[in-house]
Amino acid sequence: METTSRAGAQASDAEGGQPVPSARGTVDGYLLAPFPWYGLDEAFTGPRWLMQVGTAADGAVEHGSIGHGDEPTVRSESTTDDKERFAVVVTIAANPVRRSADGTGLLEATSVSSAAWLAGVGLLNCTWPGQMDHTLRDDWLDQQTETAWVLADDLTGPDWSRLSLPVDGTPASFHYRESEFGWVLAGSTPQGVHLGAYGRGMSAYGLGFSVVKDITAYV
Repeated sequence: METTSRAGAQASDAEGGQPVPSARGTVDGYLLAPFPWYGLDEAFTGPRWLMQVGTAADGAVEHGSIGHGDEPTVRSESTTDDKERFAVVVTIAANPVRRSADGTGLLEATSVSSAAWLAGVGLLNCTWPGQMDHTLRDDWLDQQTETAWVLADDLTGPDWSRLSLPVDGTPASFHYRESEFGWVLAGSTPQGVHLGAYGRGMSAYGLGFSVVKDITAYV
């Protein structure tokens, strides 16, 4: 799945807990999406904020992320016991293989694995391995991104368990895994989208998801 970001929230080269640059995005790209956005349900009463949207090769908005809690910072696994608590929900359109808008090629299908990969990479982008300098972190991110894809492509494998969480008030089954960096989960909804989520310092077991009624309220 080849996408490009339109509203920031890329990996930081800052060390020692520096904020992820452009963590807050604008609402413009979100308003162009032909699918509903998801966030945590009303049981979560903390801060909510926009992060990024991604587009397919033809420019159509295909996925995006919404943050909840503390804005993520780039930290090593040795500092994950601090007070930072966040959960990011990734919504991705459930699309089959289809022809691009200009008719020149085909766009890849999206799946629950796509959501799992996006969530896994999102968690990596706000993680800095201990005792690693700036140059080595680029290599580490490349290696871990590939590992995240391999894991996402094997959702029935031993690295994943099943977790039931409410989606629009109805229990839904998610693929779930934990690592030293945080947790990742992925599943689907009846609304034609796949959901991914990742977080740290906030337990996934008590979360619920619902359609965002007014995306402009997140700005």
